[in-house]
Amino acid sequence: MEFDDIKQILDLVREHELAEFELERDGLKVRIKKGAPGHLLVQPAAAAGVPVIAAAPVSVSSREVAALASGTAVAAESDEGESLELAVVKSPIVGTFYLAPEPGAPPFVEVGARVRKGQVLCIIEAMKLMNEIESEYEGEIVKIYVENGQPVQYGERLFAVKLG
Repeated sequence: MEFDDIKQILDLVREHELAEFELERDGLKVRIKKGAPGHLLVQPAAAAGVPVIAAAPVSVSSREVAALASGTAVAAESDEGESLELAVVKSPIVGTFYLAPEPGAPPFVEVGARVRKGQVLCIIEAMKLMNEIESEYEGEIVKIYVENGQPVQYGERLFAVKLG
């Protein structure tokens, strides 16, 4: 199964608003389940001795959050034993990323800002339409991956949010 095949399946699932879809082809089994509104979770399912890799929330220490925010590499283990959950907000569309509603206006959010579910984080302009991207999480912005005015791709990381 090629990447384009999977992309085509995801487009069909979105188009027909399916809650769940499963396909088995050439010994590969793929299950797609709709998660939060507008987001899909793609899971490889066990088939013909193929190992299943499960995704889990990222756990990092507060020291690692500081490293993440500064753009440096995140260490794999914590000396402090304290762990935090980070969620990554990804672009739902292709377009141009804007942190503020208009030039010269203050940004919707900055690193260190507290956000709540449903709060506007940024705007992505696509085909002359301004699409507000809202947070699905409550927490603190610890990293902004994209610079204002830069193009973004579907699924590209926009923000890291420390949950809580």
